[in-house]
Amino acid sequence: MAYTTINKSSDYFNTKLYTGTGSQQTISGVGFESDFSWIKLRDQNTANHELFDTIRGATKYLNSNLNVAEQTDAQKIQSWNADGFVIGTNGNVNQNTANFASWNWLANGAGSANTDGSISSTVSANTTSGFSIVKWTGNGSAGATIGHGLGSAPSAIFVKGLSALSNWSSYHSVLGNTGYMRLDGTGAFTTASTYWNNTSPDNNVFTVGTTGNINASGNDFVAYCFAEKTGYSKFGSYVGNGNADGTFAYLGFKPAMVIVKPAIGVTNGWYIFDNKRDTYNPERNALFPNENNTETDYTSSLDFLSNGFKCRTTSSGQNYSVGTYIYMAFAEAPLVGSNNVPCTAR
Repeated sequence: MAYTTINKSSDYFNTKLYTGTGSQQTISGVGFESDFSWIKLRDQNTANHELFDTIRGATKYLNSNLNVAEQTDAQKIQSWNADGFVIGTNGNVNQNTANFASWNWLANGAGSANTDGSISSTVSANTTSGFSIVKWTGNGSAGATIGHGLGSAPSAIFVKGLSALSNWSSYHSVLGNTGYMRLDGTGAFTTASTYWNNTSPDNNVFTVGTTGNINASGNDFVAYCFAEKTGYSKFGSYVGNGNADGTFAYLGFKPAMVIVKPAIGVTNGWYIFDNKRDTYNPERNALFPNENNTETDYTSSLDFLSNGFKCRTTSSGQNYSVGTYIYMAFAEAPLVGSNNVPCTAR
């Protein structure tokens, strides 16, 4: 029996690094026409994280580190193509000689109408890889449901209001439906029924409460939804041990990207590691979704292994002895795929 049906993870998720020119340029090498592109300047100057998707359309962006409404800039992502995207002259995405990271996910184009929930939504979904982009207008009602199009329950959801100031709200299946964490903040998991209405997502919909951050009446929202797929993605947790010979998290694949956040017992931000900025162990260069900081070299943070990742630090960001950490991980290669080719360590 196949371990996974996704033998080439880079058909659905890929990290693309590039260097800015200050002039319009086409970024190639993504490997597919991305539906969600997340860009961060790595060096030279502080810069916001820039998030773009095909439902909202080119030139429209959000910032994972800010609570501001959606904005438009014709000099950021101008269009997507079969192997990447075109960027304009804005320095946050194309500063001359600066180095950038872009993380790219495949959904299903500009989306279509979904009426599975009590609130109609527009959904761009890839059921194979378990990723969808969802847009809707809030109604302010407790227990409102919104179709996500995945055909399986999301393990992680990030929601941002488009119309007005609002914080990013996140759901993670390990933490459950009784509270939230902010993507644009450092706070630990906070209990509040007004976010997910104490109701877990199912195969068709997710449920929202009355908070203005995800369901203000008349305001528009976008959600990025991720369902776990064996051998390609995993959304789990681990408990830190405060030792440089740190905790191991089993994924069942060699990771291409890992996002870590302390959730219980520790107050700290979000961390992104990937296999393109660090091509050998240890993973040491972190970027921070909740901050505009440049890339930071931590000397040693994680090892990416053939079947998971292992902490190599005592830092409170990844491995404090009293901390519970949640993670999101996407594969470089499965441990064993349907072609029965084993994955090797780095």
